[in-house]
Amino acid sequence: MDITKALKDLKKEPGFTENVGMVLVHNGVVRGWSRQDRQDVTAIEITPDYDRMEEIRKEIEGREGIWRVVCHANEGLMKPGDDVLFLIVAGDIRENVKAALAELLDRIKAEAVSKKEIFA
Repeated sequence: MDITKALKDLKKEPGFTENVGMVLVHNGVVRGWSRQDRQDVTAIEITPDYDRMEEIRKEIEGREGIWRVVCHANEGLMKPGDDVLFLIVAGDIRENVKAALAELLDRIKAEAVSKKEIFA
């Protein structure tokens, strides 16, 4: 996903200027170490559940003050530094947008994306 293009496209949509005062972006990348024990990671295998991601996306987009939510997960074998997950939340005010992005990220990571770390 090209984040710059995605943001430009959002800004062209009807209703953007009337409904958006903040846009937050999450760009998750593959770490070179395991969160569990900081062991070196050479790659990870990512398996997204796109249907579940879409359900979560729609739910968050339906929240008060949230105008648009965009989700994109790459899949397959990836190495440290590769992009894994892109999330964009656009909405009215900081309090609504920050909370929406936090919940979106936590839920997608817990409910819709699985990963298997590969060690050296």
